[in-house]
Amino acid sequence: MSITRLDVGTRMSSIVIHQGTVYLCGQVAKDKYQDITEQTVTMLEEVDTLLAQAGSSREHILSATIYLKDMGDYDAMNAVWDAWVPKGHAPARACVQAAIAEPEYLVEVSVIAAIQ
Repeated sequence: MSITRLDVGTRMSSIVIHQGTVYLCGQVAKDKYQDITEQTVTMLEEVDTLLAQAGSSREHILSATIYLKDMGDYDAMNAVWDAWVPKGHAPARACVQAAIAEPEYLVEVSVIAAIQ
């Protein structure tokens, strides 16, 4: 059994790869002081970067869990999400309201994907 961990820290790894599956740690916006639209855009840009680093892409996402600080941001977040997900490649997904580690963050996503 082979497990590859990338960008390993004390608390977590940014990427874990096991048996052709990529697990990303929770991703947040580059700038936590932006609005929900910009936070979602930059969060998903980071997902793209990490998936590429792991040998995957958004077309191979199996599952995503989205955490919103406020469900009032659901429609605005989904406008960005829907434009980002390739047509015909929507993953299994959950979206919940949750307290995020730093209160300025409005959205976080956790992704599981297959290797290409």
